[in-house]
Amino acid sequence: MSDPTPAILDRIDAGLGDAQERLFALLRIPSISTDPAYAEACDSAADWLVAELAGLGFDASKRPTPGHPMVVAHGGEGGPHVLFYGHYDVQPVDPLELWNRDPFDPAIDETPAGPVIRARGASDDKGQLMTFLEACRAWKSETGALPCRITVLLEGEEESGSPSLVPFLEANAEELRAEIALICDTGMFGDRVPSIVTSLRGLVGEEVVVQGPSRDLHSGLFGGLAMNPARALTKVLGALHDDEGRVQVPGFYDGVADIDAERRDSWEQLGFSAEGFLGGVGLSTPAGERGRTGLEQLWARPTAEINGIVSGYTGAGFKTVLPSEARAKVSFRLVAGQDPVKVRDAFRDWVRAQMPPDCTVRFEGHGAGAASAMDTGHPAFVAAREALTEEWGIEAAFIGGGGSIPIAGHFQDVLGMQSLLAGFSKETDRIHSPNEKYDVESFHKGIRSWARTLGRLREG
Repeated sequence: MSDPTPAILDRIDAGLGDAQERLFALLRIPSISTDPAYAEACDSAADWLVAELAGLGFDASKRPTPGHPMVVAHGGEGGPHVLFYGHYDVQPVDPLELWNRDPFDPAIDETPAGPVIRARGASDDKGQLMTFLEACRAWKSETGALPCRITVLLEGEEESGSPSLVPFLEANAEELRAEIALICDTGMFGDRVPSIVTSLRGLVGEEVVVQGPSRDLHSGLFGGLAMNPARALTKVLGALHDDEGRVQVPGFYDGVADIDAERRDSWEQLGFSAEGFLGGVGLSTPAGERGRTGLEQLWARPTAEINGIVSGYTGAGFKTVLPSEARAKVSFRLVAGQDPVKVRDAFRDWVRAQMPPDCTVRFEGHGAGAASAMDTGHPAFVAAREALTEEWGIEAAFIGGGGSIPIAGHFQDVLGMQSLLAGFSKETDRIHSPNEKYDVESFHKGIRSWARTLGRLREG
């Protein structure tokens, strides 16, 4: 049988305008999951996707959850069984005044770097999601069938913490389990190198609340005699790192291994400049562990970061008080080998041990998820790397992910599946910010990339 891929790619090129219009229709739906006022819009987005998938020959349905619905679809036969995951919900648009246009009125903007699709959700994740659906459309239109057995799972709560996801996976594990999960919620390296993320850091979120006196105190009457909880908290936070950038929580590095020589060499070939990367945000000097490369610090080493501190009077003017309470939000990015529960407990014990007399501390947890590491020996990784290299004309890279994409860990823990993460967003896409965009090139070549990948997976 002749390879249908060239004809499928031609069909994608000829139908790009229609594909963009379908994406625009989805982008016009204000599916903001965090705001109850948009619950009906989230429901409409799920309905729209069910209809699109049904039109491609999938057996598609909208599944209720305690929150926003899931979309589940099954189609194709033969070859490997893959599960594609995406999310149809989007971030809020605030501050609205910083947008150059209505965030839910998508349009093509011409920029010095080329045309872009401008709208909320263009990159995260509707544009990325639609690259896969459009690749399926091209396969079905050209050959009359999907390239292999495909299950689609589209979520409506990713931007609000995915509270319904794990229970849904657990309740529908047999239906959803496949040979490999495909996730298109990542990006290119350096905006040009096609990339497959092979590791993701885990995340522990903690809020520390230090309580001192029973009420705010006049600093002239009590200052110097009474313990200030802000002083106690900032002393602890100031001791979180040593002068070498290492986290000082006992046992924090238990289970953490150095990356192997092959991975280090592969990352060095990417030509990453830590100074150049920081220069884009007005910084100049790496602040992580000394003796580690920039990419090691971003992808392969655990971190502790202070995300916010609140205490005392923070309004206009000045108020001389000793605050009764001080709060800080602290997050830990974890790597393979670290136990998030042990890290959380060790941090809490470490903070408690440093509390002075007259101060008590309590903690409010904000999630604890382990890191994910993928087996790149799986045939799907080989197929995708070859397909991406062929499409982009640049050798595709296996990279690490500095952030956390919990779904990959959930697929591993609940469904026993590896995840292949390949996306086409760029650092300039302004996801979660005003004027979000997705390059037309990313959308177009993203469709072609998935079409090629599905063809190689079909061949086995």
